Amino acid sequence: MGHVDHGKTTLLDYLRKSAIAAGEAGGITQHIGAFSVSLANSDQPVTFLDTPGHAAFSNMRSRGAHMTDIVVLVVAADDGVMPQTIEAIKHAQDADVPIIVAVNKCDKPQANPNRIKEMLLKHSVQVEDFGGDIQAVEISALKGDNVDALIENILTLAEVLDLRAPTDGPAEARVVESQSEKGRGMTASVLVKNGTLKVGDIIVAGTTWGKVKSMTSDLGKPVKEAGPGDPVKVAGWKELPNAGDLALQVETEALAKEIIANRAQRVKQQKALQDIRVINEKRIQHNEETQEHNAERKQYAREVYRYYRGLRKDYPLEEQYLTKPSVPDPAEVAHKQQYRGPPTLRFVVKGDVSGTITAVVDALLALPQKKVRLEVVSHGVGAIVESDIQMAKSCEAMVIGFNVKADRTVQRVAKYLKVPVETHRVIYHLIDAVKQRMLDTMEPEYDTKVIGEANIQRVFTLDLKHGQHQRVAGCRVASGSIRHNHEVQVVRSDKVLYRGKLGSLKSGKHNTSEVTKGVECGISFADFDGFEEGDQIVSIEHIERPRKLA
Repeated sequence: MGHVDHGKTTLLDYLRKSAIAAGEAGGITQHIGAFSVSLANSDQPVTFLDTPGHAAFSNMRSRGAHMTDIVVLVVAADDGVMPQTIEAIKHAQDADVPIIVAVNKCDKPQANPNRIKEMLLKHSVQVEDFGGDIQAVEISALKGDNVDALIENILTLAEVLDLRAPTDGPAEARVVESQSEKGRGMTASVLVKNGTLKVGDIIVAGTTWGKVKSMTSDLGKPVKEAGPGDPVKVAGWKELPNAGDLALQVETEALAKEIIANRAQRVKQQKALQDIRVINEKRIQHNEETQEHNAERKQYAREVYRYYRGLRKDYPLEEQYLTKPSVPDPAEVAHKQQYRGPPTLRFVVKGDVSGTITAVVDALLALPQKKVRLEVVSHGVGAIVESDIQMAKSCEAMVIGFNVKADRTVQRVAKYLKVPVETHRVIYHLIDAVKQRMLDTMEPEYDTKVIGEANIQRVFTLDLKHGQHQRVAGCRVASGSIRHNHEVQVVRSDKVLYRGKLGSLKSGKHNTSEVTKGVECGISFADFDGFEEGDQIVSIEHIERPRKLA
């Protein structure tokens, strides 16, 4: 575990003599990978869980920490303890899993391993060099320097912890990832924790079950059984289990169906209880706000009474006493928020594996939504299909695919229905694209800048055709400039009488677009003639602010 680009997958590559990192989109790991590695110093294979380091995959790292027996915390010696490093430490501590620190990239000139060890002290990771009991090994995953020492430390700690699991009895496993594969149907990568899982076994995970039709190792080879610590891909699920679910072997299909029915009923009951709690909380809040508002109304009414009895000089203003003009019914509030609230962007999300889909949805919903709301109307595993386009069309959503594509037929349907479809292979590219779409959806905001002021010195009345008259303000520009195409305000005694456009702007007898400081001019307004001598005309420019989500 560790921060993005600190070399976790490169280290695993060296152990496996493979090139996993070269095949990752954007050079980063975006799935939890379970790999069995035969170490040179041990007769027993060791299974590594390679977790993503990007900020969006926090839940996946947490699952990884709870599935494993030892956490190898990889920290780049040329970078330092970064946000996801700190998060990985917390996940390991929450899961109560021992840590071995691999200080990576020690071959680089700017590497400073001692600085890394000092930084780790701030987060309750005290290595042996600093008087603690946590082992720290300085390595270069790229060159393989000192990796043998890291392996030896892993094996030694495993012996000290006496890590054992029974091979007999019902199998128990954790779902690492799940996906829908062409030709194989619903599959899930699982890590066996106890017992032995065999082809033909019936297993239950979450609210789904399946009969093991086939199993393959992390190298893609078919296997008949898997014992504790073995990572295997299981085919035969009725529906996709969720990443992190506990998979348990049961004796019969009837028992599996009964368990699933009970769990589904419990989920339904929990949702109903949650809905009741939310409704009650809103009722309590509404009642408190109503009582507060009634108290304010009484206070305001008392002040009005005092005014009419001559006990106060000025008439009380509502805003001085009322924090809210009224307390509407919660249903009315919901209605107004639905139709008058911030704009909403809706998404249909599809991806290759369930764990990644959950991370993508969590990352989207974690974006600031004060100015633009996000709603994921549907998400699922598998390629983008025509039903996804139809659903997006019905709710005015866009379709996002992560590590999956839409075939030509689906693309034609999307083009015909004018449903936007985007596909991404790198999580931060996807997030950046959604952020930009949110910014484009936001209503523009402007800063007001005064660019000129003019004083009305005289007022003229001009005779027009058909017996009509027009009032013209004879002005002198006191500062800046007055521009014909800009908004103006007419101010009298600090009170704005008019906001709008100029009808005409003349310098002498000629129309002009701008009059600068010290120049006299004649001004008329498009739909206002209530100005008087001594009034001030202010020319306003509206400058659009850079859009920000928060």
